[in-house]
Amino acid sequence: MLAKRILPCLDVKAGRVVKGVNFVDLRDAGDPVELAQVYNEAGADELVFLDITASHEDRGIIFDVVHRTAEQVFIPLTVGGGIRDLDTIKELLRAGADKVSINSSAVSDPDFINRASERFGNQCIVVAIDARRRSSHQSDQTDPEQTHQTGSEIWGWDVYVRGGRQNTGLDAVQWAQEVVQRGAGEILLTSMDADGTQAGYDLELTRRIAETVEVPVIASGGAGTCEHIRQALTEGRAEAALLASLLHYGQLSVAEIKTYLGQHQIPVRS
Repeated sequence: MLAKRILPCLDVKAGRVVKGVNFVDLRDAGDPVELAQVYNEAGADELVFLDITASHEDRGIIFDVVHRTAEQVFIPLTVGGGIRDLDTIKELLRAGADKVSINSSAVSDPDFINRASERFGNQCIVVAIDARRRSSHQSDQTDPEQTHQTGSEIWGWDVYVRGGRQNTGLDAVQWAQEVVQRGAGEILLTSMDADGTQAGYDLELTRRIAETVEVPVIASGGAGTCEHIRQALTEGRAEAALLASLLHYGQLSVAEIKTYLGQHQIPVRS
């Protein structure tokens, strides 16, 4: 079994790291460059930097923050938010990013995934999927093979874009399959229902997608304890766990998480 990865996530707005609950009520969590240094030294396996309002505000990503962050870390850095063209990807890779994460632009132009993967290689193309559970009254048009049935209720997960503000109507499981076919080398999967709650990952969502695709799935949204992380990596079948508020506010450290996982026979990088 490959070693599982622990990835701190830096959600950045106006040059500061922020964290909210269910994508709203954002609180300041610090300077991105300083936090990146801390996590680099603490043993994080990779870092994810997301400019969370770039798509909503229809502007480019903050290249200077990316560059300053990349200068301070010596682990892989994934950058996302407001990436709409191949030139932006090229500039981000030049600024020090190792991978890029695309979401809204992938939905609006799925061929963008193909073009990006063909030009830069699928190893550096991550497609982010922000998913929210679909209520029963929304399920009339859903493919029954992509949903779960409990009694008379049928539900699945819808894909959201523009920082969680817009429901695309796409089924998350079907979309995950499509992005991989188009060249995504990794999926960053966030449960909007669980995001920031610290009540645990959406294990069913994570497992459904991880079992459906042949690329690594990063579980995101809901970590509150080491046990939640263990569950995402085992029951959820994720290859990596993304963490934000749990680390930003000092509730757990990367070392504590890795020690716990090691004690439960889950391989991690030292």
